[in-house]
Amino acid sequence: MIGVALLAIGLVLIIEGLVYALAPSLVEQLLEALRSLPENQRRNMGLMAMALGVCLVWMAKALGA
Repeated sequence: MIGVALLAIGLVLIIEGLVYALAPSLVEQLLEALRSLPENQRRNMGLMAMALGVCLVWMAKALGA
């Protein structure tokens, strides 16, 4: 179980690192766009992303991962 959690965290860090390495100016633009959104909208986006992540993990486990 801990191995799977470490694998998941490692994959997230790899993907985020790629984004920062390949398109740092795009990250800055995205952060500025996020700052312009109201707090409730950012919170809802976070909750939707979390729900999508839970669904993906559940599907992966159902497929035998």
